Amino acid sequence: AMKLNNFTSLDPSEKARGISGLTGASKLDRQIWSEFENDRQSLVLEIESLLGNEVGDNDSQLDCFNGRVESTDRETSVTSRRYQDFFRRIVLNSYEQCCCITGNPIPQLLRASHIVPWSASVENRLNPQNGICLVATFDAAFDKGLIAISDKYRLMVSSRIKDFSDNENVKNDFLKREGCEIRLPQKNLPDLEFLRWHRSEIANIS
Repeated sequence: AMKLNNFTSLDPSEKARGISGLTGASKLDRQIWSEFENDRQSLVLEIESLLGNEVGDNDSQLDCFNGRVESTDRETSVTSRRYQDFFRRIVLNSYEQCCCITGNPIPQLLRASHIVPWSASVENRLNPQNGICLVATFDAAFDKGLIAISDKYRLMVSSRIKDFSDNENVKNDFLKREGCEIRLPQKNLPDLEFLRWHRSEIANIS
């Protein structure tokens, strides 16, 4: 726990929230943090290798990133799975294993949703501030731009959902939640620039 607090002291996003962490970060702590910030993908592979955390062939491990990894190259597929598993764990842990909109805690239904999609930003694929924890239905809606999140971290609903406003399920699931603040994570607050990109490029909601 002390080591994590040392890393917290190096995280500018935590400093911006008034969270300083411990002040005893060592030269090695700073080096590890620098590697994580500048080359997350290589560091993830190194950590997974050291922990012996081999990712198997079970398709259920691919439930984040909205589907399976389509690849004929097994090495590339395994590497992608490691990245996905790492991203899922860090995002879900940040949100205390609950959907940030509904509070749903069922692990099998939770997704580590990218704000800026995996395919659109290589450098932010493993950035935890590019992730939010959503239950499956809201993950699909976010991915398709049917919902978005404002700069004040409130749920925004597309007119495409409002076209179904006569439906009670749509009312209860989406319309009654419009304008409600999402449950903010303990760490790795969603980056506002990423949320703005999603609203502009995916959801077209202003």
